[in-house]
Amino acid sequence: MTDDNKSLIRPDLQQKILEVCDRKIADKGPNVGLSFYAFFANKNDDPELLMEAAEWWIKTHQFDHFEKATKIRSIVAALANEPTDSSSTYTDQIRDKPC
Repeated sequence: MTDDNKSLIRPDLQQKILEVCDRKIADKGPNVGLSFYAFFANKNDDPELLMEAAEWWIKTHQFDHFEKATKIRSIVAALANEPTDSSSTYTDQIRDKPC
């Protein structure tokens, strides 16, 4: 992950986030919250990926510990469509809008 693409995360992590969000929303409804730990097993088998997710969640986007799965899903789904030269991220554009 480079400084120029701070909002980007690797495709396999994006896919995992989308799958987990979809499952949580289907199981518990659109108001379900989650943390970035929801995307990992209860063991530290890929510390680099865990740290990438933590940095994306905490440092890059400054999310609270728990966020609505619908919000996270929308942001990750939009990453593929986000222009690389944009002066503001998709998160900046929707951060204060209610979910």
